[in-house]
Amino acid sequence: MEGAARVVAVVVTWNRRDLLVESLDALAGQDAPLTATVVVDNASTDGTADLLRERAAGDRLLDVVPLEANSGGAGGFAAGVAQALTHDPDLVWLLDDDTVPTPGALAALLEARAAYRTREGRAPAVLASRVVWSDGRDHPMNTPRPKPGASAAERAAAQAVGAVPIRSASFVSLLADADVVRERGLPLADYFLWNDDFEYSTRLLRDRVGLYVPASVVVHKTRAFGSTDADPGERFYFEVRNKLWLFTRSAGLTPAEKALYAGSTARRWVRTARRSSDRRTLLRAAARGLRDGVTTGPRPNAEVLERAGWHAPLATVDPGRLLPAGTPFALLVATWAGDRPDYLRLALTSSVHDQTRRPAQVVLVQDGPVPEALAAEIERLVATSPVPVTHLVLPGNVGLGPALDAGLAASDHEVVARMDADDVSEPTRFAEQLPLLEAGADIVGSGLLEFDDDPAEVVGRRTPPTDPEEILRVVRFRDPFNHPTVVYRRSAVLAAGGYSDMALMEDYLLFTRMLVGGAVPANLAEPLVRYRVGDGAYARRGGRELLRSELALQRRFRDLGLTTRRQYLRNVAVRGGYRLVPEPVRRLAYRRLLANRTGHARG
Repeated sequence: MEGAARVVAVVVTWNRRDLLVESLDALAGQDAPLTATVVVDNASTDGTADLLRERAAGDRLLDVVPLEANSGGAGGFAAGVAQALTHDPDLVWLLDDDTVPTPGALAALLEARAAYRTREGRAPAVLASRVVWSDGRDHPMNTPRPKPGASAAERAAAQAVGAVPIRSASFVSLLADADVVRERGLPLADYFLWNDDFEYSTRLLRDRVGLYVPASVVVHKTRAFGSTDADPGERFYFEVRNKLWLFTRSAGLTPAEKALYAGSTARRWVRTARRSSDRRTLLRAAARGLRDGVTTGPRPNAEVLERAGWHAPLATVDPGRLLPAGTPFALLVATWAGDRPDYLRLALTSSVHDQTRRPAQVVLVQDGPVPEALAAEIERLVATSPVPVTHLVLPGNVGLGPALDAGLAASDHEVVARMDADDVSEPTRFAEQLPLLEAGADIVGSGLLEFDDDPAEVVGRRTPPTDPEEILRVVRFRDPFNHPTVVYRRSAVLAAGGYSDMALMEDYLLFTRMLVGGAVPANLAEPLVRYRVGDGAYARRGGRELLRSELALQRRFRDLGLTTRRQYLRNVAVRGGYRLVPEPVRRLAYRRLLANRTGHARG
């Protein structure tokens, strides 16, 4: 059994107090222990909030996320999975509040996972349990869909560990690999009521392995034994709208699979209409669903969940998110063989010695071997720093993303400020940014001034969007933060999966995943960093390698459900084209369109 795996359970509840108690007791009694249990309370009115408050006071493993409005299973699991990732899990186990797992349910999933990884060299992305009703019969509502067209080898590999290949699963009991969750994103809160688990599980499982494990048994204590074929009435709107979203906007299914599932869906819709006792109401709901499914798309989670208080404006932020005034923070800087010693000296001097509010720690990540002159400068900087320096030396050059991840792991503080090794901080930078973190923000950036060689000779200015709604809107088309200026909460970065090794795109991808996950953003328009654009800056913004990263980034945005197909194509054409034009043209375009940009984007 994979006993060392860190597993965090996520339970979404609404007005099922007694069943929730049974479910939580069953989770606490698992043969394979949990690292934590996150419970999302969808604004219950039956005493659930008091119950959870009492239990959390005596249970350090219980993490309660109270919402101010019922966001359904879709919104609840979006908020819950985001919270689960803050516990740094290996696996996330999603369960409904009327699901009671048998004592060996989790252990059976872990055993199948470990056995499959040992045999095949890779772990499944998703494992699903056998779901039975109260009387022991298989529950028809929650049967995972077998993988269409699974090869003989896939079936044999699954059978060897007592499992069956699947293409989708329900949230009744779904164990997901946390790394895949970080890569593919959160459930979409706007899939309220229907198809949220189908969209999410297919997104996690595209090009991945999914297993149905009959040895893992959970009891789904629904009031009645039956499937989802019951007459839905007005709720049919959500089935139609969400299915159209899934077929036209989700990256979960391949084109061939969309055709297959669309045909199956059409047959089921016809069957539902024939059986309906109020066909007029059903067809009216279907017509509205068709209209909205074609003309709209899922909104970002932060926008959907704002009314539930999960993504509150800074002015009305939960007092529990406040940090004490004067909270200590770490400064994170990565350097490598290509950096100049004098540039690094100026960067650290301006960001430590000259600051009116100094960091409590400097984390200086040396990304691989460096020339003798740079090594000597690093030694001098560490010796003369007025604050403690953690000098982390990586044996080989791994790139900026992994280097920053290593630096985050070495930070002693929750609040971390970023700085590049060749830029210059204004003296009041941290004194102006830190209060916004202390007031509840998860990430705070600022404007910047650009210079070629002399910091005093400004050649451009970039002013980011400062309105949180504008930040959420423009992120589909461009990075709303200037990376060298940001200060953020370490837990929010880890919840989004940290940096990734994507050339010159690691920051944009991270910040996007933070925002999609509900991080509270803020920007100051004032330029608090001077950014060096000389030494080949324009050459680095183009070329085939960066084009590949750009295309990978845009595919990831589609996976996250952030962009529509039209927006994806627009971004590929505009942003991808920018990478291919000659450097003089790129320099001119940057100067005209990006430098001196204000916070309002026309996206």
